[in-house]
Amino acid sequence: MKKITLLTFALCFILSFGLAQQKLTSSIIMNIPEEIKNNPLIKDWDTPHQTPPFNEIKTEDFMPAFQFAIEMAEKEIEGIANTGKQPGAPEPPARKPTFQTVIIPLEHAGQLLTKVSGVFYNLLSSNTSPELQALAKEISPMMTEYSNQMYLNKDLFAKVQQVYADKNELTNEEDMILLEKIYQNFIRSGANLDEDQKEKYRELSMKLAKLSLDFSDNVLNYTNDFSKLIKDENQLKGLSQTDLEIAKSKAKNKNLEGYLFDLSQPSYLSIMTYAGDRALRKEFYMAYNARAFKGKYDNSDVIKEILQTRYDIAQLLGFKDYTYYALENRMAENPDNVYQLLNNLAEVSVIAGRKEVAEIQEYAQTLGFNEPVQRWDFSYYAEKLKDKKYSLNDELLKPYFKLEKVIEGVFQLTQNLFHLTYKKSTDIQVYHSDVTAYEVFRGDRFMGVLYLDFHPRESKRAGAWMNSYREQYKMGDTDVRPIVTLNMNFTPSTETNPSLLTFSEVGTFLHEFGHALHGLLSDVTYESLSGTNVARDFVELPSQIMENWASEPNFLKTFAYHYQTGELIPQELIQKLKEAETYLAGYAFCRQLMFGYTDMMWHTIDPKEVNDIVDLERKATALVDLLPEAPGTCFSTSFSHIFSGGYAVGYYSYKWAEVLEADAFSLFKEKGTFNKEVAESFVENILSKGGSKKPMELFVAFRGREPKVDALMIKNGFEK
Repeated sequence: MKKITLLTFALCFILSFGLAQQKLTSSIIMNIPEEIKNNPLIKDWDTPHQTPPFNEIKTEDFMPAFQFAIEMAEKEIEGIANTGKQPGAPEPPARKPTFQTVIIPLEHAGQLLTKVSGVFYNLLSSNTSPELQALAKEISPMMTEYSNQMYLNKDLFAKVQQVYADKNELTNEEDMILLEKIYQNFIRSGANLDEDQKEKYRELSMKLAKLSLDFSDNVLNYTNDFSKLIKDENQLKGLSQTDLEIAKSKAKNKNLEGYLFDLSQPSYLSIMTYAGDRALRKEFYMAYNARAFKGKYDNSDVIKEILQTRYDIAQLLGFKDYTYYALENRMAENPDNVYQLLNNLAEVSVIAGRKEVAEIQEYAQTLGFNEPVQRWDFSYYAEKLKDKKYSLNDELLKPYFKLEKVIEGVFQLTQNLFHLTYKKSTDIQVYHSDVTAYEVFRGDRFMGVLYLDFHPRESKRAGAWMNSYREQYKMGDTDVRPIVTLNMNFTPSTETNPSLLTFSEVGTFLHEFGHALHGLLSDVTYESLSGTNVARDFVELPSQIMENWASEPNFLKTFAYHYQTGELIPQELIQKLKEAETYLAGYAFCRQLMFGYTDMMWHTIDPKEVNDIVDLERKATALVDLLPEAPGTCFSTSFSHIFSGGYAVGYYSYKWAEVLEADAFSLFKEKGTFNKEVAESFVENILSKGGSKKPMELFVAFRGREPKVDALMIKNGFEK
């Protein structure tokens, strides 16, 4: 996920449009009040590559830094809006606004605010605290109001309009794309509304920003509140020794005796996949799938308010509903095209998925389980059947996926494909002891800084995402390189074993690394168009294509050595991985389609009709939900992607991008998975271009034609 990034905390998007970061101008430095001159967020960063000085930054530094940075940004915006005007003086002779006098200054406005907010919102996701969460509720309305002040400024918009009216005078395509994006941002942020409507827009945007924060906080707080201490090891039969050691270490860290399990991904999945105790599996399933549903951290009413607020914004701006608003600038263009994709994929995947579920049910019966397979049974019996069919399971594979070796393998893969090298740096400060910083090079050229943050902790939200502290852009002759962060929640090490990843975690690492490559290899002029600043339904192409290498023999043989014996992963094990690639492909498709349909349902329904959230969720997923209902659960209340993560009316994009990536990777398969010409073309036409061209143009430039669905069908073993 691009966490915003893609992956990414939602409020990062409140910032204008890729505001550029650079050293403060001398005029701003001269105006810094004495009381904050030494604030580490304000002063120039005398650090390697101007990376954040995390060791100096304290929570109490953020509010004064935000206040000053917003004040400076507002002055810059007013300066652009009022160029040539003198208070009390007659209007000067009209000077025609131009791309150079309006759009370029707008693109580079708010340098300091971007710098401060980049640190704050990344820490809010990856290393938060009650103090940061409370502070976010104060900062959120400040940021929203700043955004509104800019987009609803009549004088500023008048100048943008004039430049846009003369857009045919531009000869540079990237300039044209930037102008179009900025103009659309103004329109979509209420610039064309009358004064009463603008005031309404202000109220709605402020409300939405707060609600997104509330949703995210509720999910995190609920997740952190749940844990279960198990003292009887017999209750944990089926779990690996590594899983038990991790749970024991968690208990020890809290001065408890026994095994402590929680809702972090490694902990939860170990129970669901391996625990023979069915009641225990059910308890954890119910807890995980009822996150922020009822009780102290209930998101039910928050969802209703978010939906109503989004609907009101869309209507205010002249759209039928929020789907038309959200899809206006995406490849899909409108909800009909999204539903066409979802329905076409459902047509083939439901048939396959039902057969797979029936096979799991039949296999469970051979083991003496004669009840209908429930949701808390599925992963357990699916893993056993996978082992039976392919002699393959996570415990067999994990010894070959020691985290440090996987890192080496991914680094080597990107060196072979894209000529990248990585230099670990102890001089670059990090925000947590779990984090490692790297300098990234392409040949002799410095490409950027990469932070890697792998393991769960209470201060970190769930999932995996990529984000940036700074994005690539060019200022004159200077190419400002990005600072990229990858956050995962992978299996941690124990006192006796290193961190050993599941095969799924290896795929997740490759996925997020694809987003990182999109940021690090960016080579555009404007930050608004840099790296992952592309259409939502295009952003997952670079990430999802990287997952294809996970089972490629030439990749695995570069790093997959048994952490104890040093034995290279056997060819027969790689072959089993390849054979198992389509195992439960139909079920997996249907599960993703469930999220896509639910996302679309929430944003097409009249919010006034949203009463029973669970009932609506069930109706939205009825076509593709292959397992019996589980009363008392509701995944929407923790569906952070769409309610606090920037993917509203965007979850379909994972499947949309799968069509793109499968077709794109078919060229690698045709020419060779390490073919340097194809890889260089992927850099030149996709990874380096960001949003400087339209997505379809970029895809066609790489693939030689528009995408076809055939490769995705073949990849998943579906009949065409």
